Amino acid sequence: MNKILQNKGWVVAIAVFCSLLWGSAFPVLKVSYEELQMAPDDVIAKVVFAGMRFLLAGLLVLAFLLFIRPKSILVTRRQFFTLLILGLVQTALQYFFFYNGLAKVSGMQGAILSSCGTFFTVLLAHYYYKNDKMNSKKMVGLIAGFAGIIVANWGQAFNLSFQLTGEGYMILSGLTSAIATIMAKELATGIHPFAITGWQLSLGGVVMLLIGLPQLGENAITFTPFGWGLFIYSALLSAAAFGLWYSILKYNNASELSMYKFIVPVSGAVLSAMFIPGESLSFYILAAIALVAVGIIVVNYHGKSKTTQEEK
Repeated sequence: MNKILQNKGWVVAIAVFCSLLWGSAFPVLKVSYEELQMAPDDVIAKVVFAGMRFLLAGLLVLAFLLFIRPKSILVTRRQFFTLLILGLVQTALQYFFFYNGLAKVSGMQGAILSSCGTFFTVLLAHYYYKNDKMNSKKMVGLIAGFAGIIVANWGQAFNLSFQLTGEGYMILSGLTSAIATIMAKELATGIHPFAITGWQLSLGGVVMLLIGLPQLGENAITFTPFGWGLFIYSALLSAAAFGLWYSILKYNNASELSMYKFIVPVSGAVLSAMFIPGESLSFYILAAIALVAVGIIVVNYHGKSKTTQEEK
């Protein structure tokens, strides 16, 4: 398994798959808000919905780990405390900002702003790791990838207005995601990646439910059969995406992996065109996919030689 997680081909395939799963979250959440009749300004309803989703996702990952490697699910008291911190940042805090921010902006705006996490990750990795410094290739990759995001949204109803609880929350979601990426890589030593995923999702979900349930208004969330289907899918995508992502993150540079997250907003736009009425593919979406591909190739091309340095 370790060889697979360090094989470049498998790493690329897993990173792309995770990004496609995360991209599907944009149309799924937008449709879920409407299907479950959650008011755009109801912060608590979204906290509860997110808590339910991530608690279920975490329990699914832990159940899977219990089946394949029972001993790996156990963590020390110190590890549990660090996983609790990761759950607060990666799950509770990040998705508080994400769920409530996305409700106040369009899906396309949300897709653009979600890329902030990639920039933050590359910048933090530059200062935190000796072998993960910014260079001209990463800069070109960042520019090409972000250009792809802009092109994907060209011609859409992109409003440049700014509000803290909308665009501001989406940017803060990206920042907390970047911080959690660095934290997760540090925590990976000595802990099975699926244990990290399962515990942080479960603990973060519990925190959100403890905060949200006592304040949840009557009929704030109205579940339907279709709504339950969307909820279960969102939990499954979180379990799969986070589990696989932490697995490859353990053996690869954070900034290089973060480049693949440029696929998230592009795939989100494509899937929105497929499943949301009124949205359709265009020349701009296809051009964006090409730019993202160029960014990924550039940032991962090492030429005939590569110098490896030790981390701090």
